[in-house]
Amino acid sequence: MGLLNKIFGGNGEVKEKKVLPWIPLNELAQLDHIEKKSSIKTQVIFKHSTRCGISSMVIKQFVDMYNLTEKELDLYYLDLLSYRDLSNEVGYKFQVMHQSPQLIVIKNGTVVSHASHGAINDIDLAQFV
Repeated sequence: MGLLNKIFGGNGEVKEKKVLPWIPLNELAQLDHIEKKSSIKTQVIFKHSTRCGISSMVIKQFVDMYNLTEKELDLYYLDLLSYRDLSNEVGYKFQVMHQSPQLIVIKNGTVVSHASHGAINDIDLAQFV
């Protein structure tokens, strides 16, 4: 194992998996709540396709880079394959064309930023806190 670790860069340590403070987005009524609460605290929706390799790569990068707390913003996770109608309603309500993966930042009832695919990780969420 020592040789393999040297070749592949492992040091024998197990990296602890980072867990974000995701709030599952799975009910239509949550959209009104998100809109209202955005006047007090920034709300973020991450739309994720569980069957898409690009989406999986982007969410992993997002998790690795994420450095905010629950006090700073609310972070919603939407499995768009399980909740396709809800995903469509997000687009209608917040006037953002559906893409996957997609990050939508809502403040004061308005989308202040959104991105899809690799551009998600270019958004500096701290500027919206």
